[in-house]
Amino acid sequence: MDKIFDYLKKIFNDHNFRLYMIGSTSRDYLLNREINDYDFVSDATPSDIAKFLECDHTFARFGTVKYYYENKKIDIVTLRKESEYKDFRHPNKIEFVKDIDIDYKRRDFTINAIYIDENYNVIDPTKCGINDLNSRHLRFIKDPLTSIKEDPLRILRAYRFIKEYNLSIDGKDLRILKENEDLLKHLNVNKIKEEEKKLKGALKNYEK
Repeated sequence: MDKIFDYLKKIFNDHNFRLYMIGSTSRDYLLNREINDYDFVSDATPSDIAKFLECDHTFARFGTVKYYYENKKIDIVTLRKESEYKDFRHPNKIEFVKDIDIDYKRRDFTINAIYIDENYNVIDPTKCGINDLNSRHLRFIKDPLTSIKEDPLRILRAYRFIKEYNLSIDGKDLRILKENEDLLKHLNVNKIKEEEKKLKGALKNYEK
């Protein structure tokens, strides 16, 4: 059990909304690792959340709010559908949804699309996220080139996950990552530095 998740899920459930662990939070929970990053998703929109939880709404237009609990930063993202990526980072069109089977399709890797609900039930919409996590394999959800053109930061995220979780990756996918590193030039340099900082922190915390 995780006390932060238990605390927030009750608040969301009391207001008739769902809350799920996702991303590194669900991965680290399943691997019995210390949770250092808190990522949750919900069917509540930022405007819904504002009615019962005091959050930072700077990025609410993207469906993301930040909540702080005992010096921990928690990202809470509304389940959504994305399309029309034109700036190599953010979708031009976002549609809030209620269905995990829609939300997961916008994500990058199968191990990043494992949802854990309020009862700690594991939901694996890709049907291979759990297996990939257990076998330490990094797999794109959709076509790798399409995925990294939507958001080139996924190149660095892939490298971080490979090192942090000691993952393998198919040779053709690794080649696509390396051949398209020039796409990183389209990103804000601060986002690259942030990702590099996460890698250093991950290696420090989870040195193999």
